[in-house]
This record gives sequence, C-alpha cells and structure tokens, in this order.
Amino acid sequence: MKLIAFFSASGVTRKAAEALSAVSGADTYEIVPEEIYTDEDLDWRNKKSRSSVEMQDESSRPAIKGNLPDLSSYDTVYIGFPIWWGVAPRIINTFIEKSDLKGKRIVIFATSGGSTLPYAVKDLEKKYPELNIENGKLLNGRVTEDII
Repeated sequence: MKLIAFFSASGVTRKAAEALSAVSGADTYEIVPEEIYTDEDLDWRNKKSRSSVEMQDESSRPAIKGNLPDLSSYDTVYIGFPIWWGVAPRIINTFIEKSDLKGKRIVIFATSGGSTLPYAVKDLEKKYPELNIENGKLLNGRVTEDII
C-alpha cells in the first residue's frame, strides 16, 4: 500500500498530492501545522517572518496538528512539500522524526517556483541516512505515472 504525506502552505502542493493520489491510488495524509502559516509568515523577503526564522534554525521543528497516521500497513510513503530555501520546510523534519519510516520506500516530491529537487533530497538523505529516501520529481505541472 502507498501513502502520500504532504505539507502545503498555499495549496499548490495539495493539488500535486491530489493529482498523484488520483494516478497512483495512494491514500493521502496532509501534514497540517498546529499554527497555520499566514501570508506574513510566508514572506521569504522578511528575515523576521516565521518561515524565515524557522528555516534559519536547523533545530526548528514546527508542531503538527492532530495525530500522525499509522504507517504500519504502507510499504511506500511519498513525502511532498514546497521547497523552501532549497530544502524541505522544517515541518517535514517533524513528520519524519515522529514517524516510523524504517524499512519503507520513501519517495520525495515537491513543488517549487525556482528550486530543483535533488538538493532537497540530498539534504534529507544526509539528515536521515538510515531511511530509504528516493528522489522523485518536481510536480509543478501534469502528474504522470512515472513517479510511481
């Protein structure tokens, strides 16, 4: 079985995750922050915005609202996010660190206005060498079966 776990700050990654679910038949789980990001929080030009402060702090782990999914029945977990500062938003670290992903195939996908995916994947592989993390695709356009 497959699960798509995704974080979407503005809805773009949510649409990609829904399209991926339609193509793959995978279940979905939205990673929702306990404190929703406002437009001001997401202003990357403001060094004091919430997202800027979180991304400057490697140890930042924003809280996730609600319970995490039971991953025991899934063999593949797609993890999707918008690329922030070239890497995954810190809430993705929260999800990975609080989930039992050992032994699972983890496929990373993302959305981005200008960054590429390989650097973000390498960053996750470096932080979590015990996990089986694979490079997926940027899903900025049409989602096709080749990511499955």
